[in-house]
Amino acid sequence: MLRPVVIGSAAVALLAASLVPSSAAADGDPPPDKIVIDVVGVNGSGCPAGTADVTVSPDNTAFTVTYSNYQAQVGVGAKPTDFRKNCQLSLNVRVPPGFTYAVAEADYRGFAHLEKGATGLERANYYFQGMSQTTYVNHHFTGPLHDNWQTSDITEIESLVYAPCGAVRYLNINTELRVDAGTSDTTRTTSLLAMDSTDGSISTLYHFAWKQCPR
Repeated sequence: MLRPVVIGSAAVALLAASLVPSSAAADGDPPPDKIVIDVVGVNGSGCPAGTADVTVSPDNTAFTVTYSNYQAQVGVGAKPTDFRKNCQLSLNVRVPPGFTYAVAEADYRGFAHLEKGATGLERANYYFQGMSQTTYVNHHFTGPLHDNWQTSDITEIESLVYAPCGAVRYLNINTELRVDAGTSDTTRTTSLLAMDSTDGSISTLYHFAWKQCPR
């Protein structure tokens, strides 16, 4: 089960089934060789070309996605379509032979300014190419709010979804931000929900779970 852990918001759970044979060795250590992630597709109003960057941690335990133009807003200065922003990333995670991976945890971070009466929504899911999409996990925010935010989605060990061994399957990551003005005065105020940072200090962190493939 994907267990949402939230700071300052509520969430729903996501169920998934493991796709790795039970005979696979449960070697939790990451592979010693370098992991390379190629961005093969970027699409969405929240991540225009050149505004999303992916970096693998030196110890192969996680990777980060940093956005520089991902913000939904309503009110003064906002266009009618700005209330919703989304991003779809397609990643080719190249791992050493004999290993497979799953996404065990995803940490989402950003900034929110919500006027009284306004609400925000951050939602995400991720799945492997050719497999059924998982249900989105939603995190809700309620104004008044003016602060950094963080949410975490954690998958229980028995429910991890692993990439098929010996096959090239892109990892698809879908995220979305929404802001609803509610009872706030959009003629005088602006409410926003962002998943970006001008200095690159705010990024989404995805934690790997590793297994050795059956021999």
